[in-house]
Formats: sequence, C-alpha cells, structure tokens
Amino acid sequence: MMLGYLLARAGVDVTVLEKHTDFLRDFRGDTVHPSTLQVMHELGLLEKFLKLPHTRITTANIQIGEAHFTVGDFTRLPTVCKFIALMPQWDFLDFLADEARSIPNFHLMMETKAEALRTEKSVVTGLTARTSKGAIAIKAGLTVAADGRHSTLRLRSGLTVKDLGAPFDVLWLSLPVRPGDPQDLVGRVQGGQLFVMIYRTDYWQCAYLIPKDGFDTIRADGLEKFRARLKEVAGFAAGRIDGAITDFEQVRLLTVTVNRLEEWARPGLLCIGDAAHAMSPIGGVGINLAIQDAVATANLLGPRLRKGAPNFETLKTVQARREFPTRVIQAFQVAAQNLLLAPTLRATQTPKPPLFVKLFDRLPWLRQWPARFIGMGVRPEHVTLQKAQ
Repeated sequence: MMLGYLLARAGVDVTVLEKHTDFLRDFRGDTVHPSTLQVMHELGLLEKFLKLPHTRITTANIQIGEAHFTVGDFTRLPTVCKFIALMPQWDFLDFLADEARSIPNFHLMMETKAEALRTEKSVVTGLTARTSKGAIAIKAGLTVAADGRHSTLRLRSGLTVKDLGAPFDVLWLSLPVRPGDPQDLVGRVQGGQLFVMIYRTDYWQCAYLIPKDGFDTIRADGLEKFRARLKEVAGFAAGRIDGAITDFEQVRLLTVTVNRLEEWARPGLLCIGDAAHAMSPIGGVGINLAIQDAVATANLLGPRLRKGAPNFETLKTVQARREFPTRVIQAFQVAAQNLLLAPTLRATQTPKPPLFVKLFDRLPWLRQWPARFIGMGVRPEHVTLQKAQ
C-alpha cells in the first residue's frame, strides 16, 4: 500500500490487490516506529495520521523476576516523533488507501487474490487473480510481491528462500486494562516463561512465548493449566487471566519464521517486505522494515517507471540497497532468540539479569542506542521520489 501510494503520487499507474474484503485482522503488526512516522512526516501526512486513535510507547521495560529495568528510551531519538505509535494495522492501511484513492492513477482492487504469474520469454508480464466474479488477468511492466511471509507470488516465482530458523512461537491474547496500570511496553521473565504486554488504551495486547510447535502440547494439557502458567508471569495482570481467557479460541498462534530470499527479483518481478524477508517478532520491526523497503523501491524505481518497465539490473538495485539492513536486523534477532530466548524457555528458574540490561537501566544515556536500533533501524530511508506536478 505504501509503495502503491508513493508511485501513484509520482505519476506512475498503479494497481494494488488485496485478497480480503477489508483490512480487519487481529494481531497483525501494529507498532508504527519512529522511522515510519518520519516517512509520514516527509509526505506531509503526519499531523493527519496522528489524529487516528493510537497509543504511544516512549520507553521499553523488562521485569526479570521481581526486578524492573528500563532498557530503551525513544525520547532521545533524532526524529520528529520520539515514540512508537501503536495503531491497529487496518487503520494504517485504511488511512493510506484513502490518501491514495485521491490520486487518479491509483487503483485498489479488494477481494482480489493473486494466484499465478504471467510470463513471456521468462519475463514476468503481470499476473492472474481470482475475484468474486471469477478469474482476471492483469498486465504490468512490473509486478511487486508484497503478499507476506507465505507469499503466493514468491512461491510461483521459483526464487530460493533461505531459512534462518526460529526456536519459538508466539501466542497472542488480550487482557483488560485497569486504572493505575503502566502505559508503556512491559516484558516479563519468570522461570522459563516470557510474557510481553503492550498497552492499547482499553486492553493489553499480550505475547506469550512458547517453544517451537509447542501449542498442541499446551492445548492438550488443558485451559486451567495454561491459565495457571499465565498467572505466574503476568505480574499485576495475573488476577485478570480467568475472566479474560475462557477458551483457547481467544488465543492466536503466530508461527515464527525467519528467512530471506537469496535473490529478491527476476525479470519483471520484485519481492519486498515479508515476501522477501520474514522477520522475527523480536523488536516488532517487520512492518517498519517493509515500509523502508517500499520507500527505497519507490526512490530507486520510480524515475524509471515513469518512462516504462525497469530492466532486471534496475530491479536488483532494491536488494543491493535493502539487503544489508535486513541481514543486520535478522542477525540480531537470530542471536537474541538463540542466546537469550531459547535458553530462557528451557530454564526452570528465573535467570539473573544480564549485565547489559543492568547497564541500560543504570545509565540513562545508553538507552538511546537500543531505541535507535529498534525505532530507526539500520540505514533508515527518506522520501526522495518527487510528487508529480
């Protein structure tokens, strides 16, 4: 959606496909980081965007046993917005769609599922899609696969995916907010359990980390045992578990995948976002890395697309620009999950706080660095593609 808006704004004819009838999906990436807010500022949309309902995270906190630590401070960032905005992804998508619809050469097709690529002499020339009225064919000088970690177009492309592995999955659930609750990001470590609570004004969006493929075992053990485990790690919210979790249907499984394409493009086709590199939920950076991909793609390909279809060498400049940030962040995520999360999930006792956690807590000026890494990322992108006159 962001890439479509940027290209259409610059005068390129764009069609965006969405397979559902709306954007309403629970527990999608809802963290809009300072890097993305900076892009909205550069587009002149920030003030209007922030009028949408949202909450703000200014610090990142972790509780290990009974000890509380502040490990990130977003108020020190050199950005217009010194916070993470928490906003339902459907609101973000609706906002971008509404802005894009005002551009005559932007076309949004809802309830239209991409199914296969169309090729001529090994060059992708568009795709076939399924609508409520039947199959259609769309011809395009460039087809961009931005259809997520289970990308249909990537599968059809023949491009090779490298799996980096993930030793854990995530269970998403909601707990009620009560007066006096903190209003920032809270991570809790207790025994062999990890629990993250994200303040969403009228509820807590909670992530409970489990060993890979462990949800079937949890369900087999029964709801009472699961709720008892949550109470051990939920801290101040422990008394809300029984009333909030009355059925496993209220718990959503995120199967964690960390991978990336060896090549992001073939002639006529480019993959970006999760279709090019599925990210771990560590840091909540997936949506923001995808936005950065979109900005870079528009900057690099927009001028060429105004004249016609870009050649393969031009398409490869996107990977050349965006692969380094992807590799750095994925390396951090893999190291964190293998060296910290996986051992914690195997532990029977609460671990001692690592030295770096103590340092961030004791030296406030240090907290800007994890905030920069998470909030701004590596090599943040800026909008350079100009609006059509």
